[in-house]
Amino acid sequence: MDVLPLPPRPNLSQYEKRAKELVVAAGSADPGAVHSWATGWLETLARLLEVSITPFVRHSFDRAVSAIEDSVRKSPGPFALADAQLLIARAHGFESWPAFAAAVEPPVETDLVRREFEAAADAVVNGDLATLESLVRRNPDLVRARSFRVHGATLLHYVAANGVEDFRQKTPPNALAIARFLLEAGAEVDGLANTYGGGKYQTTMNLLVSSTHPADAGLQAPLVHLLLDYGAAINGLEDEGSPLVTALAFGYGESADVLAGRGARIDNVITAAAVDRLDLVRSFVVDPATLRAGVPRQGPLWFTWPEGARAQIELALVWACRFGREEVAQFLLDQGVDPAARDGDSMTALHWAAAGRCMDLVTLLIGRGAPLEVRNTWGGTVLDSTVYFAVNQPLSTPCSSHDYPSVIEALLAAGADAGAVTPFPTRDPKLNGVLRRHGAGPDQPPEGARASQDSAL
Repeated sequence: MDVLPLPPRPNLSQYEKRAKELVVAAGSADPGAVHSWATGWLETLARLLEVSITPFVRHSFDRAVSAIEDSVRKSPGPFALADAQLLIARAHGFESWPAFAAAVEPPVETDLVRREFEAAADAVVNGDLATLESLVRRNPDLVRARSFRVHGATLLHYVAANGVEDFRQKTPPNALAIARFLLEAGAEVDGLANTYGGGKYQTTMNLLVSSTHPADAGLQAPLVHLLLDYGAAINGLEDEGSPLVTALAFGYGESADVLAGRGARIDNVITAAAVDRLDLVRSFVVDPATLRAGVPRQGPLWFTWPEGARAQIELALVWACRFGREEVAQFLLDQGVDPAARDGDSMTALHWAAAGRCMDLVTLLIGRGAPLEVRNTWGGTVLDSTVYFAVNQPLSTPCSSHDYPSVIEALLAAGADAGAVTPFPTRDPKLNGVLRRHGAGPDQPPEGARASQDSAL
């Protein structure tokens, strides 16, 4: 469930009353009682915050209502007052009811600190540099203070727009100026938060290079430069290479290129292929299944890598195609690497080449026998997946030289099954025309198999 903002003047007794009402709703014979309670609470919160119930807000509310209903339904025993209080506290981003109560009605000595931090966090995400400067002038300790919410983020973490409360995950146009001010004022560039359970990877840098908001704003790579200028650990706090790998795993090639160009360590075939270091790939790979003696394999970080030299070389091919590294992909294919290689989401090299509109790579892979009808984790063939990206989230890489209709024509000409595209028709009339010429139809209802490929990015 999205983390909910507190109302302007939260009142603990009102929240205690709401918790008791939720217990009553949970024990009611009316199957819609919890839904009504949750809807009423969220609509009241929106009114207090003066938020208009737009379709986007309504969608967020619907998700939150469903999450509340699921929490009540999955309760292992009778839903008690303590359960209701914990649900409300966590909905607002607090670990427990006591922590929530302390934030809603804090002791006098901490109330000012909490209110100043909240105001400063709003200033960071809204790009209000003047207010931020004023707050920090009055209280210089704010730049090293931490949120009262369970994630314990600093103000600099909010620049990454990741892992903090959802309503504050946004990137203003002047995010660079905001971050520079915080760093010059003494913010800890590699301070850790408790985002995503905490640990050594929860630096501003790692949160930044896995965040869609600064990337969509065109500011992720410039912010990477800025953090490095102020001493961020380019290879992670334990020299494990997490910033570069994280950027690549989330599909942010531009930020990965910044890290590589600034000196991030590239000592394995997967990252070398992804950042277009053909010289290193040539020196690492002996044959399709063997790495030269002394070349390390990519070890575990925050996710599991394939084991064995062959599997890592095959993933190197997939990532070379994902990030549009044509010469690297050509070299690996010439070495005999399997063109059907796939990543952990069963996205093949051809899935990624087509999604990135890399026509030369598409032609090369098809010529080497890359399969067309392999299905990824979401049930999409190469054609179906490419249509998804074309309609929902176009990808750009260094070799994105063609438009999607041209790539889709090439896949269809190679024998791709037009009937695999679901739902059909798409929202793009030009794509529909191409697909219909190759036998797509009749119109099909949406299917759940490919509801989302967003987590592949």
